[in-house]
Amino acid sequence: MNIKLIAIGKTDNKALQSLIDDYTKRLSFYIKFDLDIIPDIKNVKNLSEAQQKEKEGELILGKLTPTDQLILLDENGATFSSVGFSDYLQKKMNSGTKTLVFVIGGPYGFSAEVYKKAQGKVSLSEMTFSHQMVRLFFIEQLYRGFTILRNEPYHHQ
Repeated sequence: MNIKLIAIGKTDNKALQSLIDDYTKRLSFYIKFDLDIIPDIKNVKNLSEAQQKEKEGELILGKLTPTDQLILLDENGATFSSVGFSDYLQKKMNSGTKTLVFVIGGPYGFSAEVYKKAQGKVSLSEMTFSHQMVRLFFIEQLYRGFTILRNEPYHHQ
């Protein structure tokens, strides 16, 4: 199985980007992983929230293939412990999913079309984090999930 993370906007914090790069490299020992960054929408001051979500949604959907399974990182999604998330990943692998695509939306969330296309939603927390930090937290949790599945000593219970 391949895993892809799609996110809107670049990470301009060098310290965060360095950590994202570190966990992305670590994750590559377990699975094929791609981080796909969609550039920020230009002239957002002239767009309503709905228009911005619509434009971002078109860009997100344009990155998908027909066989991709789309999971939104959404505050109203299912919540997991780290062990529970590793079980979730194992079930996706066992189901024959070829490419599992997780998406971090823009500041206003997702368009209705993206919600319609999604096959699930996952929440990292009830708290709100910056979009840049969510990338790091999510990639670290992917890495943690695979170390749990391999019974490696990274995660402690």
